[in-house]
Amino acid sequence: MSVRPALAAVLGAAALLCALAAPAAVAAPSETVTVDPVATIEEDGTVTLSGTYRCLSATGPVFVSSSVDQDDSRVKYGIGGTRATCDGIRHRWTNTGQVPDDALLPGPAHVEATVTELHPSGLAFLPVFHASGERDVTLVED
Repeated sequence: MSVRPALAAVLGAAALLCALAAPAAVAAPSETVTVDPVATIEEDGTVTLSGTYRCLSATGPVFVSSSVDQDDSRVKYGIGGTRATCDGIRHRWTNTGQVPDDALLPGPAHVEATVTELHPSGLAFLPVFHASGERDVTLVED
């Protein structure tokens, strides 16, 4: 076995052990993320989702990620990611991304949003979830 795959295997195993040994992080009740009831879709498939978030202190980078689905909840489309500031103040987030042609149409849809910190843990970053939320929305043409 060459050095590079062996090193990758060791680092992967170490990250897994750290994740299993680390206490589960639970979001504080005051940490929230919301989704606005209306989202936009452009003719070229560009989707814009938005809402608010509030999170407390963090030691690593934090992002608001989002996804949207329509009709078939097994097929979700990731829509962008916004850098978040965890200072206890409510902030707005807006994510924009493109989906394949005709994957989504104007009308009812479902959006999920998550505030996730990439928490430094040794040589790796482990995800810490600060808040998650979901909402049925209306996609309107922009």
